[in-house]
Amino acid sequence: MQKKNSTLVVFILGLLSAIGPFSIDMYLPSFPAIAKDFSTTVAHVSLSLSSFFIGISFGQLLYGPLLDKYGRKKPLYFGFVLYIIASLGCAVAASGNMLIVLRLFQALGGCVGMVASRAMVRDLFPIEENAKVFSMLMLVVGVSPIIAPTVGGYLTSIVGWHSIFIVLTVMGICILLLVHFYLPESRKGDSSISLHPKSITKNFIEVSKVPQFYTYALTGSIGAAGLYAYISGSPFVFMELFKVSEKHYGWIFAFNAAGLILASQVNSFVVKKYALRQIVTTALTCQTIVAVTLLAATALHWLNLYSTIGLIFLYLCCQGFIFPNTSALAMAPFTRNAGSASAVMGATQMAIGSLMSALVSVFQNNTAIPMTGVIALCASGALVMLLSGIKIIAYKESKAMIEEECVEMIETL
Repeated sequence: MQKKNSTLVVFILGLLSAIGPFSIDMYLPSFPAIAKDFSTTVAHVSLSLSSFFIGISFGQLLYGPLLDKYGRKKPLYFGFVLYIIASLGCAVAASGNMLIVLRLFQALGGCVGMVASRAMVRDLFPIEENAKVFSMLMLVVGVSPIIAPTVGGYLTSIVGWHSIFIVLTVMGICILLLVHFYLPESRKGDSSISLHPKSITKNFIEVSKVPQFYTYALTGSIGAAGLYAYISGSPFVFMELFKVSEKHYGWIFAFNAAGLILASQVNSFVVKKYALRQIVTTALTCQTIVAVTLLAATALHWLNLYSTIGLIFLYLCCQGFIFPNTSALAMAPFTRNAGSASAVMGATQMAIGSLMSALVSVFQNNTAIPMTGVIALCASGALVMLLSGIKIIAYKESKAMIEEECVEMIETL
């Protein structure tokens, strides 16, 4: 693939990956306005965020087999048409409950981009370049939390929250056109793949049993769940506890997201010198230290607005080294069923993220402890998963080597 074409393809894949995060981040500053418009509470409006997470989790499992059977582009067409229709519906929603349902369908449509982009990275680029490409995708994805909340805050205060979903509709149309005209079909459909529920389930189970896959997929998913806890809890923490305005919240969100995108780009250079496993282990150790410090300092009332922002910034910097490398390591063992592997990984990530996001709301006590507590839980849990998984992988590899040596000895006798 020529460098010019490669850059355009990576940009489009980045947009496909970013549509989910952009759909989340842009409307976060509008929570109070939506609640006021529908005469409900911010907590009720936040259920539309939970329904979005549920839609992404379930939808990715649907698209994985479809991407393997019908190729990459046909499911993309279907998903983005659904996304566009649902986004328009959100713009004219008449109640909080209607918005919650429409956000579910919006997620079911948009999540195809997240599954397809990971599978197409595995299709189009050499395996040794996958971590670098995932870091490049983060450059596009990282723009979402930098731009989206700021744009959403201004749109809400100037035009109203309905305009946010009009903008998302236009985005969906633009991405659909780019996919049609400029994104190559990276893998033709495989008619031998069955869509029978038993076959799909069996395929998912086979993928999930690969030690390298479940170690890094779970590590990345648990680690990323802390980010979702931050996304879910930050509107209350910053706008309610620290009394920042919608516009200022957008800038705070953008600043913290800059740490994520900056680290992900540094990662593209670091992977040339260090093993991916080593980078992930170091980043997760640092992230756990930062997360536990954030929780302890919050509980002891040592933090103000600026120190809270600073620790979250460091936390997200660590995440920039974790996500690209765990994704590359998890997808490495697969070729034919890369779509299904991508679906299982994405669904796992969103399911755990949705659970952690819900925990922030469930344990809400008008302090920042629910958010910081879940963040610390996710970081430490991901580190434990990684260290345990590495031992399992080493054991499986040594066992396989011993069995291979035994077979060779028998053959020579």
